[in-house]
Amino acid sequence: MKVKIGGYPNRLICNIHSNHMNKKYDYLDWPDNQDYEDYVLEAIEDGIQKVYDVFNWIWFDKRTQKIKVRIDKHDTWSMDHTLAHIILPMLVQLKENNHGHPANLEEQEWDDIMDEMIWAFEQKCRDHWEDDYYGDYDEDQKNGPMVGSFKWIDHEGLKTHQERMTNGFKLFGTHYENLWD
Repeated sequence: MKVKIGGYPNRLICNIHSNHMNKKYDYLDWPDNQDYEDYVLEAIEDGIQKVYDVFNWIWFDKRTQKIKVRIDKHDTWSMDHTLAHIILPMLVQLKENNHGHPANLEEQEWDDIMDEMIWAFEQKCRDHWEDDYYGDYDEDQKNGPMVGSFKWIDHEGLKTHQERMTNGFKLFGTHYENLWD
């Protein structure tokens, strides 16, 4: 598999007036009555932006994000495992850089959902997470029934672990359209 996704296309934007107002009055705390100089800067910004808009229309608006994806046959052999290695670091980065949460959720609730999704994909990336529930059999242990010749298995722990992973994947699907920053 090879994936190359370029940046989003940019546009030219004139911010002379906005930058001046942010410096003069602090960010987004502009007064309703402005000075003469503010109106002059706003007019200059509007004029420059009209020129920029022509360049945007000619050059930038016709550009698209470049995306190249090549999938090899072996990539779909265990596609859930393959995708987990891509999704996990993206979820971790989204949680670290998150600037908000879905409108229908509280911030702590969204954090908990993100943690569950991250945990589920971490487990999927582990090749043999099931081994946590198998062990050498000891006569004094009552960990579960013997499996094979000298192994025990914790069926209840295995089932609970799998259910939690499945829940994390369901949360991923449910909140798929909320995974943006």
